[in-house]
Amino acid sequence: MKYKKVMAIIISEKLEEVEKALNAMHVSGLSVTQVRGYGEYHNFYRHDMTCRHARIEIFCQTSEANAIARCIMDAAHTGMSGDGIVGILPVEQFYHIRTRSEPCVDSAD
Repeated sequence: MKYKKVMAIIISEKLEEVEKALNAMHVSGLSVTQVRGYGEYHNFYRHDMTCRHARIEIFCQTSEANAIARCIMDAAHTGMSGDGIVGILPVEQFYHIRTRSEPCVDSAD
């Protein structure tokens, strides 16, 4: 079974809406971190120009990655500068700490 990591940085105000959309998709787990930074949008009222954002990280099967990315984009979209970014990264190894093993391998992959 192959895995991907979907990583998104979104405006904090959209986090609850994104979480609800991912829950409706039955995404089995995610991590959320509050982060600061700037990219397309800058906070000109701060000396370092950073803004508060939420970073979402999801490990999923390769076949689910694009649908999860689309779900995040749909839920986080405002059409305004600074809506955020989504990236899909390859995962070389994936282990469960509790069992110290890889998840069951599906022969279909």
